[in-house]
Amino acid sequence: MRLLPYYRQTPPSASGRTRHDPVLALAGAGISGLFAASARRRISPPARRDDTIALSVLRRRVVARDQDVVELTLTAVGGGSLPRWYPGAHLDLHLPSGLVRQYSLCGDPSDADVYRIAVRRIPAGGGGSVEVHGALTEGAVVDTHGPRNAFPLTVPGHGSPTRRFRFIAGGIGITPVLPMLRAARRLGVDWSMIYTGRSRDSLPYLDEVTAHGSAVQIRTDDEFGLPTAADLLGDCPTGTAVYACGPAPMLSAVRAALVERDDVELHFERFAAPPVVDGRAFEVTVASTGAPVAVAADETLLAALRRAGVPAPYSCQQGFCGTCRIRVLDGAVEHRDTLLTDPERAAGQMLTCVSRAAGTSRLTLDL
Repeated sequence: MRLLPYYRQTPPSASGRTRHDPVLALAGAGISGLFAASARRRISPPARRDDTIALSVLRRRVVARDQDVVELTLTAVGGGSLPRWYPGAHLDLHLPSGLVRQYSLCGDPSDADVYRIAVRRIPAGGGGSVEVHGALTEGAVVDTHGPRNAFPLTVPGHGSPTRRFRFIAGGIGITPVLPMLRAARRLGVDWSMIYTGRSRDSLPYLDEVTAHGSAVQIRTDDEFGLPTAADLLGDCPTGTAVYACGPAPMLSAVRAALVERDDVELHFERFAAPPVVDGRAFEVTVASTGAPVAVAADETLLAALRRAGVPAPYSCQQGFCGTCRIRVLDGAVEHRDTLLTDPERAAGQMLTCVSRAAGTSRLTLDL
């Protein structure tokens, strides 16, 4: 599997997230050595709050037969064009409650007047999807900093030496893939796709996807059982660029299957927090109360703070959005993100969703 450096990405990523997720690369058995090959780059922190764009919900419709996925069409408050985006981009939405959540843009990048997102309701999740379903009715207003791209499409002949695409989408993972399908068709690039999920009723945009014809395979668990990596990858000949979005187990299986394939590119995006790899247990002190919080070896600092009832901001839980940034008053940090700059780290900042205490250090947090 070939991992490409950043300079080959086209169009550029506005978020600056690493091209290939190092944590998930480590998660699969026998593939930990891939981490050394992945390219890393520094990125700017999210835009300041006074740079936000106010968006109004223009239209709202259900896009899965099980009624659990709602599509929102968003337009700029006051009218006017919206910032441009490319396939794979997402919005950081500031919800009315104060939560910040990321949702992939699934519309047409050439339409400068609207953004389109789709959100699956997850009752036992972190609350963002429930709020979107319950509170973002037509006319509601939310804020964003504009599009960012953590999953950019690199087109054969325009920044990639590959010759064809293989798209893999699991459930709501179809949202960043939809604009990629349109781009591939428009540019005349050879492509194929598998779309998986629990059942056909649970698959958003099923009619839109099947309209692409024989290039798409629909494979649901209730009809065929859980797909294997071979099912997901299909033929996957030399010169294929694989773009996958879906649950972590699906992505881990694909990654493991491609570990020896230097003739294939893999690009992926997940929508769940990564597992903690090579972690050590440590303890932190909440400065405002003096309360100690123990963090297990396989637990993130953010998860431990939430478990202890300590209010702590978060959004992506993957180390690229910066929402969970806090200041460390005492102790040494093992930084596992690629977002903070060296001066920011020297000033005591850390991201609680991925970073940890270094060695046996005990951290005192400005919370």
